[in-house]
Amino acid sequence: MNVAKRFKVWPGLVAFSVLLFAAFQWASASAAAPELSTYKLGVGDVISVQVIGEDDLKREKVRLSDAGTLSFPYLGEIRVRGMTVGELEDFITKGLTGRYLLNPQVTVTIQEYRNFFVNGMVDKPGGYPYTPGLTVRKAISIAGGFKERASKEKINVIREDDVKGIPQRIGLDSPVRPGDIITVEESFF
Repeated sequence: MNVAKRFKVWPGLVAFSVLLFAAFQWASASAAAPELSTYKLGVGDVISVQVIGEDDLKREKVRLSDAGTLSFPYLGEIRVRGMTVGELEDFITKGLTGRYLLNPQVTVTIQEYRNFFVNGMVDKPGGYPYTPGLTVRKAISIAGGFKERASKEKINVIREDDVKGIPQRIGLDSPVRPGDIITVEESFF
């Protein structure tokens, strides 16, 4: 017997209910999916690479070269600059699969992020290790805070990926990226 006839419901309602259930399932699965890191590896980052069950392929606390590369057994020098951790894991997995291993399980972790820099009217100008979630306000706190004559409105950043090196005005709650150069200007009144 047809479900729509048995329960005396409109046939479109059954189809609508099925679609609504499917949409709910898809939305639940999407919400449960973990966020993937969008952090791009670069010169100065320190990473570790592990291939589970293959201790001879383990690379611990390797600082990326000035060219943004990593030397890895069987694969040679890999240009990792600009890759995310997930992309590097996929690249190594694909490179090892077949010729060397059947089903390699590769894990890449960032041990140390490259520095960001704070200069100008702060107590301790210099380079500091980046941490995820860093804002300009936090970066200035790490650098000892504002000097007495510092302007809290005149703060500029030069982004690492800006080839022209043009300073951009930013606010205290703006995000900081690795390699950024933050300059706090002097207030004149």
